[in-house]
Amino acid sequence: MTESRGRREFMQLLGLGGVVFASGLAGSCTNILRKGGAQEDDFFFVQLSDSHWGFKGPPNPEAANTLRQAVAAVNALPATPDFVVFTGDLTHTTDDEAERRKRMREFKAIVADLKVPLQYYMPGEHDASLDQGKAYQENFGATHYSFDHKGIHFAVLDNVSDPAAALGDDQIDWLLADLKPLRPEAPIVVFTHRPLFDLAPAWDWATKDGSKAIDLLQHWKNVTVFYGHIHQEHHFKTGEIAHHAATSLVFPLPAPMSKPKRAPVPWDPAHPRRGLGFREISVDESRLVLKLKQDSLENLAAVQTGAYETGF
Repeated sequence: MTESRGRREFMQLLGLGGVVFASGLAGSCTNILRKGGAQEDDFFFVQLSDSHWGFKGPPNPEAANTLRQAVAAVNALPATPDFVVFTGDLTHTTDDEAERRKRMREFKAIVADLKVPLQYYMPGEHDASLDQGKAYQENFGATHYSFDHKGIHFAVLDNVSDPAAALGDDQIDWLLADLKPLRPEAPIVVFTHRPLFDLAPAWDWATKDGSKAIDLLQHWKNVTVFYGHIHQEHHFKTGEIAHHAATSLVFPLPAPMSKPKRAPVPWDPAHPRRGLGFREISVDESRLVLKLKQDSLENLAAVQTGAYETGF
């Protein structure tokens, strides 16, 4: 399968958003490389965010299908990702504890069809804030952890299990201990659900003590943060740290504070994919620069809608 055909089929199968796509496919110019890196170090991963399994409502009458479509799309990629990461709100919130666990079991059954060797999960507030992450941990394990992959250190943070949307001092201390052995120029990727910075506190788009994590991360030169929660593409920098939001798998939300009230963008049957898309991430080896390209799925005949560069 050629790269162009594979990419086209991927987009046609996907038809929805919430995917951050970092590709090492031939000809795509989206290799993840380090200084002096070898070809065997190239890799790509897929980020899925805000699937809200269990959601029912007018903002997306097709919500029961999109997670399965995302799994099929990832499985249909012309090359297998090294890993898939889900950045929170796996399920839609419910006060019914039995229903909460049922939705998590259903989510796990659907994503079990992924043909990807490694899968990483983290909670969103819909998964964890009502019971401080108890049901989530029963089904998915730790809410914060780290791992290394081909020369890059990844840290997964939990800023949702605390109903006050805080990381907490214990987790900040853990993050410091986790990163302390790394050299100052080490490439670090952080996954979190909420933005660590104050994007729109009035809309609950912030982390109460996120500034503590940002201050800590500033001690390393090559840090990138990927998050979800806001259901749209967004780019922001705090010092040298770049923050990038992913779109959702269920419905888009309006730009920060652009409306009197935060509410899903109304469903438009004529444009069911509007506001949904995926992002390709590449690294320029010579400059250690991430290149992000956001692709819209609304019009498959003209998918390229923008690009963004940031230090890595």
